Amino acid sequence: MNRNDLLKYFSSFQRINVFSHDKDTNENNLSPYIWQVNFNRPEKRNAIDKPFWEELKSTFETLGQSPDCRCILLTNEGNVFSAGIDLKFGMQYFSSGNVNEPIEFARKSVFLKGYINFLQECVNSIEKCSKPVIACVYGGCLGAGIDIITACDIRFCSQNSYFSVKEIDIGLAADLGTLQRLPKVVNSNSWAREVCYTARNFLANEALQVGFVSSTFKDRKTLYEEATKLALSIAAKSPVAVYGTKYALNYSRDHTVQEGLDLQSLWNSTMLQSSVNNYYLNRTLVSHFFSLISPFRI
Repeated sequence: MNRNDLLKYFSSFQRINVFSHDKDTNENNLSPYIWQVNFNRPEKRNAIDKPFWEELKSTFETLGQSPDCRCILLTNEGNVFSAGIDLKFGMQYFSSGNVNEPIEFARKSVFLKGYINFLQECVNSIEKCSKPVIACVYGGCLGAGIDIITACDIRFCSQNSYFSVKEIDIGLAADLGTLQRLPKVVNSNSWAREVCYTARNFLANEALQVGFVSSTFKDRKTLYEEATKLALSIAAKSPVAVYGTKYALNYSRDHTVQEGLDLQSLWNSTMLQSSVNNYYLNRTLVSHFFSLISPFRI
């Protein structure tokens, strides 16, 4: 989809407001390539219900496929980035299951597993998105909000932000990615286990100290301004090179050094054959590349 088609598509969304930045005054005119994904349910503290999840997944899958997007800012309306999963939604789907499903134990388990897998894919869509995603956390970020921002490439926050891996307080082990990603994001596995076992709040300065966020800012305005500057810097680079870098970083995180090197040699042997800086041509090469490596993916 081009920019106008994207704007039309996202205009029907209820939980998330998606828009591109206005044209800027510099000669490169990169601002329209920056898209902002704004959580827009402040009256419910951006708690995530079924429509919210569906819009989240659709947003990142759609923007990931568009050449009119090069970087994404993930922001929030109101004073809470996200309070996590909407409790009413959680009670309906995880306590008693779908009312239309049989209550027999095995069938209920199959239903719940399928729905948990769907929610995991909603979060995974951020990590799989070919465009870098910068989380701009303003205020509280709890439960599923942590799952979401750990799937982002870069995390910024305001100095009034606070965080909590909250699931253990409601008798659950977090199941949407926090337990898998958080220990790889921060510089202390011990710290990661501490906050996951206790569900305690940790503030912006502590998040910065352990590497959970890379920068903190005094207010929302400064947070968004600095994140936009970073996004513009990324947008100025080759989008195919950025995509290749993101893919390699994610792949190498979960594989050996040699496996990462093998992937990169194959990737670049494909990409470097193009002398034309043409995004659509390179997208064709990327598709060809994935067809080559698909039998070897683990």
